[in-house]
Amino acid sequence: MPFSDFFLNSSRNCNVMKFEEMGFDERLLKAIKELRFEKPTEIQEKSIPFVMQGKDVIAQSMTGSGKTLAFGGPILHKLAHGKGVQALIITPTRELADQVADHMKKFAKYIKAEVCEVFGGVSIEPQIARLRHADIVVGTPGRILDHLSRRTIDLRNVKTLVLDEADRMLDMGFIDDIRRILSVVPKNRQTLLFSATMPREIEFLARRFMNSPVNIRTQAFVSRHKMKQYYYDVKENDKLSLLVHLIKKENPHLAIVFCNTKRNTDFVSRTLEQNDIEAKPIHGDLSQAARMHVLEGFHRGRPHVLVATDVAARGLDIKDVSHIFNYDLPSDAENYTHRIGRTARIGKEGKVISLLSSEGHEAFRRIIRVHDIEKAFEMNFPRVKIPSRRYERPRMRRYRNY
Repeated sequence: MPFSDFFLNSSRNCNVMKFEEMGFDERLLKAIKELRFEKPTEIQEKSIPFVMQGKDVIAQSMTGSGKTLAFGGPILHKLAHGKGVQALIITPTRELADQVADHMKKFAKYIKAEVCEVFGGVSIEPQIARLRHADIVVGTPGRILDHLSRRTIDLRNVKTLVLDEADRMLDMGFIDDIRRILSVVPKNRQTLLFSATMPREIEFLARRFMNSPVNIRTQAFVSRHKMKQYYYDVKENDKLSLLVHLIKKENPHLAIVFCNTKRNTDFVSRTLEQNDIEAKPIHGDLSQAARMHVLEGFHRGRPHVLVATDVAARGLDIKDVSHIFNYDLPSDAENYTHRIGRTARIGKEGKVISLLSSEGHEAFRRIIRVHDIEKAFEMNFPRVKIPSRRYERPRMRRYRNY
């Protein structure tokens, strides 16, 4: 059956299914209850029944909709501990791999299951040791291929393969890596593909590597009353001053400021700190330990402003982000969608503020066709002292961004 023959639209039944009605193991239900998941999200309600039936699933759902439990719950329900690697979950970034693995371990609190995360930027030796006993592997494409080449991972018993945030993996150039991994896992498997957007390459993957997948689509965007989107027309030389002013005026609980380059990320973060705003940068040139240290602090609210590139921020599972600031506009509406998905998650409210200078007009025309963004005005704001751009980041070991 073709990829497009199954389709479930985004209209939600008023009688929401309960977790207890999904056939989950009692031990899994106990962990879900302790995590205070009161009722399934839309993507969980629509996809879990099909995943439990063993069907291949392509699920499109906005960031923060609860996708990890949608595939993780059925994996743990069917798991037989000690039978080798039975589930392989592939993610685009180290941070997402770490967070998915952490969630899987929490879901498996009362189930015997060894979850092993594998990604670059850290020593491979401890991963090799843990892989010998793993039931579930969560990893990035590059490091999974490293283990395959070393023959330190055995995928012959994989029953479920998950591509999490598949669109971002394609954006990051992992398509060939994904094909290589798919070619070595058993053909007689269940394949689950979760993505916020659905580029054409995903349809190719579906036709080539999936068996009559069920196509599930949920609400693509947060409703207007939950997420407010604004933009300010501003001169390039005034962007930093306006950003400092707006952050102090909005007083966000937690905020992410997006920049398009690592250089701008460092520069903006340094400017905010020099203007009494606690901020830290995160991007691909930081070591894995440094990135995790920043993220752990941000989870606790110190700092309360994270300045990030798209690659570094993709897949971050951070609760209660109240504001997104686009210091630099992304190149297209798809990347804008990914950015704003960091706020207004699972029923909460959020605000997105974009700074539009002359350099961003072409990109903004593409974004405004898809998103409803209101123009805002801020006539008077103090100009701040801008630090020198001659600052150089300390030299540190670099790793591939996988």
